[in-house]
Amino acid sequence: MLFNIDGHDAYCYTGGKPLDPALPTVVFIHGAQNDHSVWVLQTRYFAHHGFGVLAVDLPGHGRSKGAALTSVEAMADWMLRLLDAAGVQQASLIGHSMGSLIALETLARAPARVAKLALIGTAYPMKVSDTLLNAALNDEPAAIDMVNIWSHSSIAQKPSFPGPGFYEMGGSRRLMQHIARQSGEKIFHIDFSACNAYANGEAAAKAVSCPTLFLMGKRDMMTPPKATATLTKAIPHARIVQLEQCGHALMAEQPDAVLDNLVGFLTS
Repeated sequence: MLFNIDGHDAYCYTGGKPLDPALPTVVFIHGAQNDHSVWVLQTRYFAHHGFGVLAVDLPGHGRSKGAALTSVEAMADWMLRLLDAAGVQQASLIGHSMGSLIALETLARAPARVAKLALIGTAYPMKVSDTLLNAALNDEPAAIDMVNIWSHSSIAQKPSFPGPGFYEMGGSRRLMQHIARQSGEKIFHIDFSACNAYANGEAAAKAVSCPTLFLMGKRDMMTPPKATATLTKAIPHARIVQLEQCGHALMAEQPDAVLDNLVGFLTS
């Protein structure tokens, strides 16, 4: 589904069914150098079980046009313009990694528009190492390899991986390469720099009053569970779940567990 935001096409995947703004709406926000496709299982389920679904492609990512936005704050403002364009007054926000910061900042800017908040593979501060930032700017293939290695637990390499015949790390690498090829910008560096610079996370978290879920991978090396402590302390009413045998790529490594937890959270 295409919307026009700031004079550019903004694409949202709706889970295989037309968006009905009268239904409870769930918005899925991807992470750095990703697009809506990382949510394919979860979005299709919700779209076929009584929810309206918007899985965004952020500007400069996937099928959305326009320059990539350079700050979490700018992305949050864009999210609010997207809700306006879609005719959605209130939605539950689900964000992964960089997307979790965007979801949190969106809520901070317009709390009445967020029904529930799910932060997946999150951290605050979401600091990015100088080595990775430099690679993202000057050697993007190396940055893609680094992120893929650090984002997956050992289960992604095993014959017993939950998706038989599917090479999860290869699929993730190809998606990032595709995003890089279709844009003339250094998307990885822009995204990582935005995460690295975001400084409003604790204040935003302290303002959260809606139901909140933290969903983490116990083997996450990109945003390890301990790096979430600032946010979990600021939102004491939140539900906290850690998935076994899971790294940063939660939706790919443990898709059923992610879906089960989101269904339980959004329908409770």
